[in-house]
Amino acid sequence: QVQLVDSGGGSAQAGGSLRLSCAASGKTNEQKYCMGWFRQAPGKEREEVANIRSDGSPRYADSVQGRFTVSQDNAKNALYLQMDNLKPEDTAMYYCAVQVEYGGNCYKSRHAYSYWGQGTQVTVSS
Repeated sequence: QVQLVDSGGGSAQAGGSLRLSCAASGKTNEQKYCMGWFRQAPGKEREEVANIRSDGSPRYADSVQGRFTVSQDNAKNALYLQMDNLKPEDTAMYYCAVQVEYGGNCYKSRHAYSYWGQGTQVTVSS
């Protein structure tokens, strides 16, 4: 059973930066995992912001491309999201998530992810 703990959210001014962290436990060495960051604003669907495959290849939503950077530290079983040049529309609850990676595929759909963190709130003011 994989467990995830999100942290690092908070408040920032537009143009500012925040760094989210996700501590993972329970992953096995026999499987490969894709890890992702999602966000959900009030009244909106949960959307994938970024993901990173087991080989370190990242993928970003168009809305955050060039501003957010996803990374992982396999030795620490940690996932990070560096968020720069924040905008008010980035305000949301952010969640890290894990899916088992088969054949090098990392699916965008939230339904592909089996494990979720509890979420951390990010609020950006103009």
